[in-house]
Amino acid sequence: MQDEYRTVAHAGVHETDVNRSRFLCALAPAATEQEAQDFIAAVRKEHADATHNCYAYVIGADAGIQKASDDGEPGGTAGVPMLQMLLRRDMRYVVTVVTRYYGGVKLGAGGLIRAYGGAVGEALDSLGTLTRRRFRLATVTVDHQRAGKIQNDLRATGREVRDVRYGEHVTLDIGLSDADVDAFRSWLADASAGTARFELGGEAYGDA
Repeated sequence: MQDEYRTVAHAGVHETDVNRSRFLCALAPAATEQEAQDFIAAVRKEHADATHNCYAYVIGADAGIQKASDDGEPGGTAGVPMLQMLLRRDMRYVVTVVTRYYGGVKLGAGGLIRAYGGAVGEALDSLGTLTRRRFRLATVTVDHQRAGKIQNDLRATGREVRDVRYGEHVTLDIGLSDADVDAFRSWLADASAGTARFELGGEAYGDA
């Protein structure tokens, strides 16, 4: 499982011109393949008059789902270089559509590969990316008397408190890196004089 990956924070469009052809690169986050396909359909509808609407997407932290389409451009000159740019930048859970309005000058296979891959690279630079890191979900249960200090100490040491629930005891949901789990157990035992309960949960990804 990937320790981290990059994605885009929000949808956006970046335009470049190559030999009078307009290339509009639309990028968006996509949690599922269906979301990616819905985005592609929306862009195609918006630019139904374009010469080509080529796309690529990568879904899964391990890049388990990868798809690309040349949409009528010569085979391997559009979708594949777009996909390769996403993978080279470690992008995941992302979809891109490059819309081309032909300007009358043929670019040739090499020119198309550079134009489509370059459009995605420029759009990533323009819109910006964010890194998500893998962490373990964990739950700390502590008495009310110690809860405030534990909470403050957690934040002071840079550990993320994701949720706090008050009942008979106070329950804190936190995120830890795998490497931090053992050290955290020891720290918690000392900080709570052995009274806090610690449970390790599943894995998730969060902003780095």
